[in-house]
Amino acid sequence: MRQAKPYSKEESGQKMEKTMKGLSEAFAGESMANRKYLAYAEQADKEGYPAVAKLFRTVAEAETIHAHAHFKAMGEVRSTAENLQAALDGETYEFTEMYPAFIGYAKEEGQKTALRSFTLANEAEKVHGGLFKKALDSMKKGEDTVFYLCPVCGYVEEGGAPDACPICKAKKEVFVTVQ
Repeated sequence: MRQAKPYSKEESGQKMEKTMKGLSEAFAGESMANRKYLAYAEQADKEGYPAVAKLFRTVAEAETIHAHAHFKAMGEVRSTAENLQAALDGETYEFTEMYPAFIGYAKEEGQKTALRSFTLANEAEKVHGGLFKKALDSMKKGEDTVFYLCPVCGYVEEGGAPDACPICKAKKEVFVTVQ
């Protein structure tokens, strides 16, 4: 039996490059499938199809399992401090570069629904970044807190729900907590 020739550094690097590209694409695809299926489940519930909604939610959870496995295989889950810094960096990119560009495109093209969606998300991302920064700065204190989420725009408030969302004006009663 012939022994397999070991990869040279160039070959193994090329192979790893393709593998990492595959993992990245698989992570993105599985993540998007999860979000799409949850949106589909919400619609199925509204239309009175609870069994279909349950199927969408179950498969969405399966897609999350796949996405987490791919993300871990990429080496992207690190220490909590490193994860907080990565989250802060990601949120900062979103509200300083990504969403401002998208907002500009939507204005340019007169797309009001997209403009509202991008604007609300951009404002919420600023808050998310601040929360990650605060958590990174104070994580050694071991403090626990409750976070309140606006399900309309994604705004997050620490400690208690505001009377009205400062971004979209949703009422206090719609805020939810996430465990």
